[in-house]
Amino acid sequence: MKVLVINCGSSSLKYQLIDMDGEKVLCKGLCERIGMESSMITHEANGKKATTPAIFPTHTEAFAEVVKKMTTGEGKCIDDVSEINAIGHRVVHGGEKFKESCLITDEVIKTIRELSPLAPLHNPAGILGIEAARKVFGSDIPMVAVFDTAFHSTMPPKAYMYAIPYEYYEKYGVRRYGFHGTSHKYVAYKAAEYLEEPIERLKLITCHLGNGSSIAAVDQGKVIDTSMGMTPLAGLMMGTRCGDIDPSVVNYLKYNLNITGHQLDEILNKKSGLLGVSGVSSDKRDIEEAAAAGNKRAQLASDMLNYQIKKLVGGYIAAMGGVDAIVFTGGIGEHDAIARAKVCHHMDWLGIRIDTDKNKHPVGDVCDITAWGAKVRTLVIATDEELMIARDTKEVVENK
Repeated sequence: MKVLVINCGSSSLKYQLIDMDGEKVLCKGLCERIGMESSMITHEANGKKATTPAIFPTHTEAFAEVVKKMTTGEGKCIDDVSEINAIGHRVVHGGEKFKESCLITDEVIKTIRELSPLAPLHNPAGILGIEAARKVFGSDIPMVAVFDTAFHSTMPPKAYMYAIPYEYYEKYGVRRYGFHGTSHKYVAYKAAEYLEEPIERLKLITCHLGNGSSIAAVDQGKVIDTSMGMTPLAGLMMGTRCGDIDPSVVNYLKYNLNITGHQLDEILNKKSGLLGVSGVSSDKRDIEEAAAAGNKRAQLASDMLNYQIKKLVGGYIAAMGGVDAIVFTGGIGEHDAIARAKVCHHMDWLGIRIDTDKNKHPVGDVCDITAWGAKVRTLVIATDEELMIARDTKEVVENK
C-alpha cells in the first residue's frame, strides 16, 4: 500500500509518499507561498532535491503540481497517480468528537469545520487540503483524518478540566486537549519496541521539544496528562509562545498597554517565550550561543525552559507513581545535549542519570543515553509524524 501523507497550512502544503511495504519514503516535498506571488515547490526523490518556481493560486494547483512531480521528470517515483492507495491528512484539532483517526466523509469535514473556533489557524487549513485533494485525486481514493489531539483523548477529567464554571465546558468545550499527539504516540511505541516490552506494561514520559514543545505522561499506552491545554499556547515556554502564565496577566497587560485582545494574543503567541525573554531569537541554538558569550537574558531563557521541563517531568512521575523511561524528541529534544543534561541533572534520587559521552553524541533513530546502573532509561528518539500518520491511515483503510 502506498500512502500520501499531507500536512496543510494556510499557505503551504507539506507532503510525503510512503510505500508501507517496508515503510519506505518514495518522495517528499513542500509547496510554499500558496495564494501569493513567488510560489515554489521543493521536491525530493531518487536521491535528488530541487526547488522550482510555480504558480499556486490555491491548494488545488499545488496538489496538481505535486502529482506532476511524482509522475514525471527526475522526481518521478510512481508511474500513475492510481498507484496511491490512500491519503492521510494531519488535522490539528479533533475536540471531543474524534478520539481516533477516521475515514473522511462529508459529515467528518462538517464536524472539523465546526471545531475551527478551537484551532482557527489550523483546522480551516486542514479542510482546504482535504477539499483540494478531493478535486485532484477524486472521491474514490480513501482519505483519513489523523488528529493531533486524538492520542491525548484518554486523559481523565481530573487532568483535562479547568477549575472554571462547569457550564463553560458543556457549552463551549473549554478544557485541556493536548497537541503533538502524533509525535508522542510514535515515540512512545518506538520506546516500547526498543525496550522490548509491551507498551501496556510501561510508564513513559515523552518530551516533544522544539519551537513548539509539550510533554506527555503515558501510562500503559494511554496518556493520563499532557502540558498543552485548550490551545498549543499553554504548558512550557516555547520559541515564541509564553506557555503557562497567571490569567490575570492578560487583563493587566491589556489595560496597561491599551491594546485589544487580538493584539495581546499576537504578543503571547508570537513575541514571547525564548524570543521574548532573551531578546535574541526563538531558536534554542542561538540562545545557547548568546548565553555562552555572556548574554544574561539568553542564559535566563535557557534556564527557565530547562527548569520548566524538569518540573513537569517530576510532576508526571508523581502522577504515574513512577516511570520506566523518559524520551526526548523534536528539534531541541533530539539535538540539544545541554538541555538534556540540565533536565536530568540532580535526578539521581528518582533513578534518572545519563551517560555524559552518550548524551553528547547520540547515534541512530533510537539512542539510549542512560548511565550504567540507572533504574530509569533515558532515550533520544527521532520522531516521525509522517510515518505515524501513514500507519494510522493504513490501519483505518484496512479495517473500514
